[in-house]
Amino acid sequence: MATYLDFETKIKVFHEDIISARVRHDDAKVAELEESLDKVVAKIYNNLSDFQKLQLARHLDRPYTLDYINLLMSNKYEIHGDRHFRDDPAILCYLGYIGGEKVMVIGEQKGRGTKNKIKRNFGMPHPEGYRKALRAAKMAEKFKIPVLMLIDTPGAYPGIGAEERNQSEAIARNLLELAELNTQTISIVIGEGGSGGALAIGVADKFAMMRYSVFSVISPEGCSAILWNDPKKAEDATKAMKITSSDLKELDLIDDIIDEPLIGAHRDRDNAAKAIGDYFLDELAKLRAMSEEERMEARYKRLTSMGAFSEED
Repeated sequence: MATYLDFETKIKVFHEDIISARVRHDDAKVAELEESLDKVVAKIYNNLSDFQKLQLARHLDRPYTLDYINLLMSNKYEIHGDRHFRDDPAILCYLGYIGGEKVMVIGEQKGRGTKNKIKRNFGMPHPEGYRKALRAAKMAEKFKIPVLMLIDTPGAYPGIGAEERNQSEAIARNLLELAELNTQTISIVIGEGGSGGALAIGVADKFAMMRYSVFSVISPEGCSAILWNDPKKAEDATKAMKITSSDLKELDLIDDIIDEPLIGAHRDRDNAAKAIGDYFLDELAKLRAMSEEERMEARYKRLTSMGAFSEED
């Protein structure tokens, strides 16, 4: 069963009417309803608030990393374990092909259903997950294989065990090592990019966000709890924090916005996956046209330019 948000009520009605018309084999009615649906979708999705975009980024039906891996990759093989402690199911590493290009895909996986969510720790990696990601990235570097990183996490796991195994060090190590990784790297926020959990696989030659994704240092609920002692003010916090793809593009904190289908990746997975695949292949071609020195220099300048400001007299 599809899940509909409050502002998608009209869309739900149209979907139900279209299904009913198809059951009756009323093709004329289906065409009429689909045309009307396109107008409703355009009206709703072209006027979304920041909080509604946050809801879409967290939508239960939104594709996760494994969905995109299955839709995009062929001849894929999963890499397990960090060679130090254990395998963290919250981080996925797959070696395979996208459009004929050999690639290492690293991503965070939230999981669906109670059992799978618990297995994936709700997409909150432990330090061994980030160490597994780094091991896979280093393997890709050794064989000159490009790396695609897919970000989708509320944040790194803050539990006692994770802290005992040096969660902050694992994240910091990834920031350092990925900044120096000598192969083409592209990172994309596909849903929710939260804090250091997102940054740990977010250092790359190109950093992009999907249209309805968010990227922030803290969740809006956490921000509102700290600032106003009221988690219910999450909507106000979302607007103030500037966490949407359009906000971050305007601030020059990301390179590109990937145009997922207007109705959202949760309603059109195939075209959302195609948008990611096309972006990866296009940007990979551009990166390969650069020399190693040019690419590393461009990466350095992009990373060090973040947060820059000027003072006027």
